[in-house]
Amino acid sequence: MPKGFVRWYQESTPASKLDKQVDFLRKHGIHLTHPALGTTLVLDIEGNDIPVERSELDRLLAIRIASINVNWWLSANVNLVDEYSFSPLGFDIQTIWLDGLDAQETRLTETALQEIALAPLAATRSLVIDRHGISDPEQWDSITMYDGEEVPAVPDIVITQPEIAEKIRRAAPELTSRELGSGMSLLTCQGSARG
Repeated sequence: MPKGFVRWYQESTPASKLDKQVDFLRKHGIHLTHPALGTTLVLDIEGNDIPVERSELDRLLAIRIASINVNWWLSANVNLVDEYSFSPLGFDIQTIWLDGLDAQETRLTETALQEIALAPLAATRSLVIDRHGISDPEQWDSITMYDGEEVPAVPDIVITQPEIAEKIRRAAPELTSRELGSGMSLLTCQGSARG
């Protein structure tokens, strides 16, 4: 069954972005620390929550050697699984899964991620919001990281750099497009609830 997701491509930077993400997302009601347990939880290979000291999570993300799945919390019972992965081409990739969220929680998550992706702290290359999982997250790697030409099934919202937006517009001329003040382009499907 397809799962909705947000995939965020950022230029790699030597400094950890996690502190800035934590501060930014907290303002939207999304927390890295579990509200009741007071700890950060990552997922092991079997999907179990494992408590991790924040300093250890920072260290693991900084060495960029493996993907790490981290839980963010909207409440004690509602989480977002955020997969951090890394490309040798100099990109940090976060895939946030939307399954299990109701419409209000999905909107809150989308809004927060769109705002952080456009904030000066983020060197965003692309942000893809696919509420229904009509594409696979990895299908966006080619056009976003490798200058590929193939465009996946276009989901609800894509915020991207102008040269990537132009390729997407050529493949899907039915999209609504507008330039954002941050030097990024916003592409939305007709009838998309946001944009």
